[in-house]
Amino acid sequence: MNALLRCTDCPRLAGFLAEVRNRHPDYHARPVLPFGDRQARLLIVGLAPGMHGANRTGRPFTGDHAGILLYETLHAFGFGSQPVSLAADDDLRLLDCRITNAVKCLPPENKPEPAEIRTCNHYLAAELQASPDLRVILALGLVAHKAVLMALGLKQSALAFAHGARHVLPGGRILIDSYHCSRYNTQTRRLTSADFQNVFRSIRTELA
Repeated sequence: MNALLRCTDCPRLAGFLAEVRNRHPDYHARPVLPFGDRQARLLIVGLAPGMHGANRTGRPFTGDHAGILLYETLHAFGFGSQPVSLAADDDLRLLDCRITNAVKCLPPENKPEPAEIRTCNHYLAAELQASPDLRVILALGLVAHKAVLMALGLKQSALAFAHGARHVLPGGRILIDSYHCSRYNTQTRRLTSADFQNVFRSIRTELA
């Protein structure tokens, strides 16, 4: 994964991160590594690091609004040792769970370009291949859903994204879709706490 930290394969993203490091020298402002249990049965795939969240702290969903609902829910369902994640050096541990992103670098306006998603996808493919115990993948949003399909060599039209959808993948793994736990989705109530908990009830059923 050290190679990932040094990755500059996407010129637009590498240039943007260099600008961010100049403006915020105390920020991580580099590709963000996956976080959690390497033998996890659950892998959560998000979109990309947030400017003042993972891009700042260096850990997925840590320190930003999207992480509030995610880590509260992980703790409630036994996947996290505490309900709050503020810094990469806090005491939080993930239990039977790992978190990554479809795109490992902060994109401008949180919108990676299709070519950047494709370029970064080999990292996700390697993560999936190196996780023999993995049974459930949770895709947070359409971009994550499509990135998982791409990483597995499946056609983008093979499985349609829908909140709460359950898909059986080649080899028997299960892909579950959810709306992303972003500030926009939670504040507009497109995704409520109850909705998100229902997704995790489904995940617990799969892992029983």
